[in-house]
Amino acid sequence: MGAGHCFWILYLACLCSASLGNNAKINFREKEKKVLDQILGQGKYDARIRPSGINGTDGPAIVRVNIFVRSISKIDDVTMEYSVQLTFREQWLDERLKFDDIGGRLKYLTLTEANRVWMPDLFFSNEKEGHFHNIIMPNVYIRIFPYGSVLYSIRISLTLACPMNLKLYPLDRQVCSLRMASYGWTTADLVFLWKEGDPVQVVKNLHLPRFTLEKFLTDYCNSKTNTGEYSCLKVDLLFKREFSYYLIQIYIPCCMLVIVSWVSFWLDQGAVPARVSLGVTTLLTMATQTSGINASLPPVSYTKAIDVWTGVCLTFVFGALLEFALVNYASRSDLHRENMKKKRREVEQASLDAASDLLDTDSNATFAMKPLVRHPGDPLALEKLRQCEIHMAPPKRPNCCRTWLSKFPTSHCSRSKRIDVISRITFPLVFALFNLVYWSTYLFREEEEN
Repeated sequence: MGAGHCFWILYLACLCSASLGNNAKINFREKEKKVLDQILGQGKYDARIRPSGINGTDGPAIVRVNIFVRSISKIDDVTMEYSVQLTFREQWLDERLKFDDIGGRLKYLTLTEANRVWMPDLFFSNEKEGHFHNIIMPNVYIRIFPYGSVLYSIRISLTLACPMNLKLYPLDRQVCSLRMASYGWTTADLVFLWKEGDPVQVVKNLHLPRFTLEKFLTDYCNSKTNTGEYSCLKVDLLFKREFSYYLIQIYIPCCMLVIVSWVSFWLDQGAVPARVSLGVTTLLTMATQTSGINASLPPVSYTKAIDVWTGVCLTFVFGALLEFALVNYASRSDLHRENMKKKRREVEQASLDAASDLLDTDSNATFAMKPLVRHPGDPLALEKLRQCEIHMAPPKRPNCCRTWLSKFPTSHCSRSKRIDVISRITFPLVFALFNLVYWSTYLFREEEEN
């Protein structure tokens, strides 16, 4: 046999093998269709009947669940709810769906119609709203494996209720739950279990505007009612509120308003329009800030940490305004007292001048000597006695407060000036003490609750 004959023989053999391969592929796809018709054909499978229990017993069907959290769009404090998008998966064993895998070449069968097989009647017990995703095609599939295992996967978006405790707001942590339970099948027929290993996965680049997802915990929450006990799963998501936003938007502006209200202590007592305008402006701004904060929160019956802060800041601003009223009253009182003293001095001086003129007249007329002892009502005697009492009074012990206050001269505005100076030191010290107590109290309470 020549070389040419060998070449043609090999060429024909290659063509035959390629043709056989194509026939095998066509036959393989035909085999997949035949398997589907065989296990799901009319009269072959009844989707109304639940699968048997473990090892074909009459026990409850075991459904293992796992979820993949794709995103968390918002956490609303007012309505106390949060929105989440997730891929939800269920897996169970239905021995009626076993089929021949053709030597391992048929790994699984894929369906897109959930009503073709039996499905667990799971629902989300704390759901407010929810919808499936149908763009471009419905985001759902069912895989049937050769040994009868069924995997159901679907992408859904949910708005779930999240009851919150806002006592430590905005230094708080919130726990939002995702609860899944059986609606009609009791634990005698259906039991939900978390998938072993890693039942909950979260996307790595999860971003929340005002919260951070610290951790999540899986647990069971079976419930008993008048109609029986129902299987339930839950996952608790622990969120920590981002404090930097509130520090910039609330705490620092409130501190600035309180400090601006103290500028009134450094203005002159006579600058009434400036001090009144400053006090009223800061008070109204602080009230507006407080109302804006409360508008973004639900009305609750208890006191929140932010309520304590805004209430004390509002009290300091109002106290600064009242301080000016006290200074104004003290200034007018001191002025009135100084006028009375001035009039008294003028009367005493007039009396002394009249007495001196009378004595000079008597001495010139009679050349009599002045008496050594004067009468008690004599003004000159009273003045001499007062000076003697001052010189004979025992020395007082030095007092730091009196020494500090004595630096201010005794004038018509001395008392009002002292009130301003005392306020310049008292208000900042009390506000600093409040900050120390506030932050230490709420930060320690946050650690204890964790």
